[in-house]
This record gives sequence, structure tokens and C-alpha cells, in this order.
Amino acid sequence: MGAQLPAIDTFPPLRAWQRKALVEYLRRRSEDFMAVATPGAGKTTFALRIAAELLADGTVEALTVVAPTEHLKTQWAQAAARIGIQLDSGFRNADVHSSADFHGAVVTYAQVGVAPQVHRRRTMTRRTMVILDEVHHAGDSRSWGDGVKAAFEPAVRRLMLTGTPFRSDDNPIPFVTYERGGDGLQRSRADSIYGYADALREGVVRPVIFLAYSGETRWRTSAGDELAARLGEPMTQDVVAQAWRTALDPAGDWMPQVLRAADARLQHLRTGGMADAGGLIIATDQQAARAYGRLVERITGEKAVVVLSDDDGASARIAEFAASNQRWLVAVRMVSEGVDIPRLAVGVYATSASTPLYFAQAIGRFVRARRPGETATVFVPSVPHLLGLASEMEAERDHVLGAPKQRDGFDDDLLERAQRNEKASGELEKRFEALSATAELDQVIFDGATFGTAAQSGTPEEEEYLGLPGLLTADQVAVLLNKRQAEQLAAQRRRRSETPTSAPTQPAGPRTAAERRIVLRRQLNALVAAHHHRTGLPHGKIHAELRRLCGGPPSAQATIEQLEERIATVQTF
Repeated sequence: MGAQLPAIDTFPPLRAWQRKALVEYLRRRSEDFMAVATPGAGKTTFALRIAAELLADGTVEALTVVAPTEHLKTQWAQAAARIGIQLDSGFRNADVHSSADFHGAVVTYAQVGVAPQVHRRRTMTRRTMVILDEVHHAGDSRSWGDGVKAAFEPAVRRLMLTGTPFRSDDNPIPFVTYERGGDGLQRSRADSIYGYADALREGVVRPVIFLAYSGETRWRTSAGDELAARLGEPMTQDVVAQAWRTALDPAGDWMPQVLRAADARLQHLRTGGMADAGGLIIATDQQAARAYGRLVERITGEKAVVVLSDDDGASARIAEFAASNQRWLVAVRMVSEGVDIPRLAVGVYATSASTPLYFAQAIGRFVRARRPGETATVFVPSVPHLLGLASEMEAERDHVLGAPKQRDGFDDDLLERAQRNEKASGELEKRFEALSATAELDQVIFDGATFGTAAQSGTPEEEEYLGLPGLLTADQVAVLLNKRQAEQLAAQRRRRSETPTSAPTQPAGPRTAAERRIVLRRQLNALVAAHHHRTGLPHGKIHAELRRLCGGPPSAQATIEQLEERIATVQTF
């Protein structure tokens, strides 16, 4: 006797986007359907509801879910079991077929890539629906892509899910539809899209506040030369990369200072309404992850949970942390995507990985909302590339085939291999020796806008931002950040006015380019906020429109001239 069919009437109520996408899916009844939804929106629930509908009406007899990691196999099986769908998460290629006790199996892309013929036979034996979770992974290598295509071509239905429908390469994703645009390039086409901006407006995800930290860094090159640079200042890409890695060195002062600030923010959230708030440190490799774990214990007096994929019981430790009240989790790639730990509210982006795909997946760990008003805070190095990604949280991207690729100067190919193995890269270590690094709060990024002036670590000015209330709506966050920035500028003016009368008279108004940029950013943010209140458009979309009209980078990196042009433009709206 086979597994009992799930009861549709016992399913939890669907969100608006899920209902709309479900109606569209059932209306089309096509073999392939791709749903793009921001992390935390509920892709798993949506997919399982479709699977239940198709199992119940006899369209399919079996279900196969393909996930990126072993941990996600367990997570899928548990989510399915809660609604009456039994999936075999322990299925091995040698098993050939699942037991009749299950509706199907959960496997990884690696499993399929190794033995596609096994999964093709399973797919052909019974009318099968295949759910390809985070489908962009099917393009990770030719063997994976070819394996997925060969294994699941016979499927009756294929549902592709992703929160990040783009890749950093030209590898086509199996079963994804590409359409050629006016520029001659092929772009992926989704059948349902639910972006971060939509989810934020509907309270499905949390607002994310980015605290960008700069600081002085010093390192020695392989030739024995000592170099110094300040994070966030204009530099060549190779110098930016080396300064960035120097800052992330566990033996320096930058990471301890940032971790103290992050823990202070976590404590504020815990006392301010999110009693179980947790923090995640994303490290570059295993060696750094272990060192950060020791730093956390030294700073907080509480052991951090360090999760490494080649350790026995890694998935169990993630599950234990998710259900516990422990403060800090340190990981490399184990929680970069898909892993559901809703209490994560503070992040430290302590990795050199710089692709938009990886950044989006990492930030997705912090946006899952549980109740109205919860916010997330992510600490990032003040690196232009990261500041741009933080400013473009709401941007919707497609996978583009044939577009010229721009190197960002951070050895992403080498880093990708290092991260996949989670081992420190000896080649990277030989290039330089980190000597010292200090940290200071450079700026705050929220909803495409930047706020604040530089604040030394451990000062009351930094505390003003670390102590922001944890339960705020997106609009309240913007208002409060504007207020904090105005207070900082007023305090600076008071300090200048209190200088001795014998001091040389200073010209009125901002004296440096940095001060002028701060004042202009504040003015731009205020005008964008006013336009938001008039039209209801999200702040991020208004900033994006200004960039489209005026050109240039996000406001975190914009020049004085670019800021002035955007101010003049928004005044014409």
C-alpha cells in the first residue's frame, strides 16, 4: 500500500503572491514553470502546494526534489512531512527506487550529476513532478547541467525555484526559457516574480540595514614592501582586494572591533523585542571560521556554533542553533542559501566573496520576517563593490547569456574554488602578509540611500546607530536614520563653533569633500522621502530611477557632481 495522498484542505493559507502564482500555474498546465521569489517569501510552501494539487488530481504519481546541499534535503523532507507529503531524504543512487512509503525523494544536484541514468529511470517509471530548488545550481558545471537535463526530460512537470535567477557565467540553466532582447542578448524569463521590494512592502520580509565599516589597513607584499590603505577610499582593484583581506584577518583589530559592534547590536535587538535574535558570521574559509569562533567567545564570553560542511553532524548543529537561544553561528557556505533560521537578525559579512549571486544569497539569510516590525542588520567592509550591492538590494536581475563579463578584481574564480572546498587558499596567503587593521563606522546604507558620518569604533556616535530600535517599519527606519544623521551634523557644527576664538576663522558650510557629500546625501534622501510620501513608491525604486536618468553608481559611491544632478532631477518629479 502506497503513501496516503496529502489533504489539500489541511494546508496553511497562502500569501497573496503564492495564490496568484498557483492560479497562473494551474491555468497554464505547462511542463515547465519558473518561480522567482526573494529569500524568505515562501517558495517551499508554494512548491509543495502545487505538488499536493498534482498528486491529488492524479496528474503525477511521484515527486522528486533536487536541492543544492545535504542539509537542504533534510529541510525539504521535514517541510513536506508537515503537510502530508513523505519524501525520502536518505535516498542514495544505489537504491535505484524509493520505498512505497514515500511520495518521492529529495536528492542533490551532485547526486544527479554523478548518476543521471538512475534518476532518469526513476522519472520514467512513474509520472513524476520534479522541483528544482535554487535552479541556478544546475548551471554550476557542464556535468551537473547535462545530468539534470538527461535525468528529468521525461518528467511530466518541472517546477524551477530560485531567489537569485542569475549567474556570473554563461552556462545555460536547463529547462529555463531564454528570450532574446533588443540588444541581441538572451535573458532568462520567469513565469512568476516576487521581488524583495514587493515582499518588503507587504511585510513578508524584514528591512535590512547595512553598517559599512572602513579603517586603516597595513600589509606586506611578497616583495617585502609594506603598503597601507584605507577601506572605502578610491584605489586600484588589487589594492582594494588586499586591503579587504587584511581587514578580515582574525589576528588584526578590524574583526574584533566589528564583532564587538555586531554583538552590541544583537544585544540591543534582544532587549528591544527580539528576545531570541541570533547572529551569523560568514567566513571565507574553515581556518578563518574557527578563528572567528574563538574571537566571539573571547568577546562575548559565550561559545559560538561553528559549522563546517565536512564535519560530522553539521546539519544537526544548524538545526540545534535554529531552535536554541544561542547568540552566534559561524559558517562558510553551509548557510549561504536556502537554510531557514528565521531568528537570524544580525550578520557579519566577513568573506572576500564578491559576486552578486553570493552576496544576494548571503543577505537572504537575514530577511525572513516572523512578525511586523522586525529589522535585520548586516555589517560589511566598506568596499565599493559591496556598497554597490548593498545599495541595490531591490534590483531584479535575470540570467544573461552572451553579455561581456567585467572582472571585479577579487579573484572570484579562485575564491569560488576555495569556498567550494572550504579550505584556506595557499596561493592567496602567499601574496601578502596582513600586518594591522583598525575599524570605524563609515556609513549606513538603507533602501538605496546612505546615512551618517564617520564614527570611531566604541564612541557614542557609533552607539547611536548600534542602538537603533529593533522593531521598526521600513518607513520608521528611514525617518530615524535621517534624524540620527541630522544630529551628527549638528553636533559637528557645535564642536566647530566651540573652538577657541584665536583659531583661524573657517568658512561657513562644509569644509571638506567628505562633509559636502554627507550634506548632499542627506538632502537627496530627504527629497526622495518626500517623493515616496507623495507617490507611495519605495525609496529604492526612486533612487534606481534617478540612477537611470542621471547615470552613475549608487549614492554610497556617487560623486558630489552626481549627487547634485540627482537632487536637481528629483526636484522636477
